[in-house]
Amino acid sequence: MRYRSRLLGLIAFLCLTVTGFLQGAGKSGVEVEAWGKTPEGQEVSLYTFSNKNGLTVKMTNYGAIVVSVETPDRHGKLANINAGFDNLDSYLAGSPYFGSTVGRFCNRIANGKFSIGNKEYTLAQNNGDHHLHGGEQGYDKVVWTGTPVKRGGAKGVEFSYLSEDGEEGYPGNLAIKATYLLTNRNELVVDLQAETDAATPINLTNHNYWNLGGVGSGTIHNHLLKVEADKSLEVDEDLIPTGEFNDVQGTPLDFKKFHKIGARIEQNNLDPNGYDHCFALRNQNGKMALAATVKEPKSGRMMKIYTDQIGLQFYSGNFLTGDEGSGGNDYQTLFCLETQHYPNSPNIKSFPTTILEPNQKYHHVTIHEFSVED
Repeated sequence: MRYRSRLLGLIAFLCLTVTGFLQGAGKSGVEVEAWGKTPEGQEVSLYTFSNKNGLTVKMTNYGAIVVSVETPDRHGKLANINAGFDNLDSYLAGSPYFGSTVGRFCNRIANGKFSIGNKEYTLAQNNGDHHLHGGEQGYDKVVWTGTPVKRGGAKGVEFSYLSEDGEEGYPGNLAIKATYLLTNRNELVVDLQAETDAATPINLTNHNYWNLGGVGSGTIHNHLLKVEADKSLEVDEDLIPTGEFNDVQGTPLDFKKFHKIGARIEQNNLDPNGYDHCFALRNQNGKMALAATVKEPKSGRMMKIYTDQIGLQFYSGNFLTGDEGSGGNDYQTLFCLETQHYPNSPNIKSFPTTILEPNQKYHHVTIHEFSVED
C-alpha cells in the first residue's frame, strides 16, 4: 500500500513537471517536440521559434545546435540559410560542427597542451597533432538542458550544461548557459555565460554555417564580405597562431571594403585551399561593435554580425565534400564567421588571457542581424 502511494505520488509529480514545462513552452511561444534519444538513452528535443516578421529558428538541445534559420529574400520568399540536418541520427553520426555551441575551447590549441601555473594539462589531439573545438566530445556532442524563454518580446531557448572537472582534460567544474534569442528586429542573439570553481581556459563560440542564397544554392564565391579588421593572426602550416599579427592590406585577407569571397580565394595556398583565418577585430575594448557584414546579391539577403569579442574566424567550408557527413553540402558552399578570443591563447603570453578564475564570470555576446537590400 505504501509502495502504491509512493508510486502514485511520483506519477503525479512527473505529470505536474511535464505540464509545467509544456505551459512554460506555450507562454514563451516556443514549440517543443521530442526528437529522439542518444545511444545512452538521453532525451533530445527540437525547439522552434519565430518572430512577428516570419523568421524562424529551429534548435536542438543536442550540442545546443542551431538546426536551421529561415529568412526572406528581397521578394519575401523564405529559405533556410543555415546548414544542418533534419534528424538527430545524422548529428550523432558526426558533422562538421554544423550550428554547434563549441567549447570548452573553440578553435585550436597547439599540441593539445597548456599550462596553468606550474601544472601542465593534456587534451585530445583531434586535429592532427593539435586540439580542436573542445576535443573528441566537446560541447557540440553532449545533451544540454533546454528551457524555452521569452525576454522583452524575443523568443528562444536557454541551454545549460555542467562541464565537469577533467572532462576532455580540462580543469574545473564549468557551469555554462547558452541563450539563443530571436528578436522582432530580425536578430539572432547568442549569449554565452560561464562560471568555474577552478582556473580553466575558456573560449566558447557558435559554429553556424551560412549561405545567404539559401542552403543548397551553390558556392559562396559571389557573397560580398566586409570585415572590421586591419590585421589577421599569423599562423604556421598547421594554422596555429605564432603570436604575431599581419596587416591585411593588399592581401587576400583584405576585406576592409566589400570583396567577393571567391575573388582571391585561390591565393591562400591552404590544403584544401580557401579561408580559415582569424582576424583581430578593431574593437578590442569588450563593448559590442560591428565585426562583419555579408551580402548575397541575387537574393538581396544581408547579415551583420556584432560582438564583444576580439577575434573573428572566417572559414569558407574547405573541408566540405558533398557527402552525407557534410549534409550534401559541397566544397565552399557554406561559410562560418565565428566570434571568439584568439586561438591557442593559453600558450601565447602576448595574447589576452583566456583563463577564467573562480571569482570571475565569462560573458560573450554575438548578434546576427538579418535584412534585405532592394
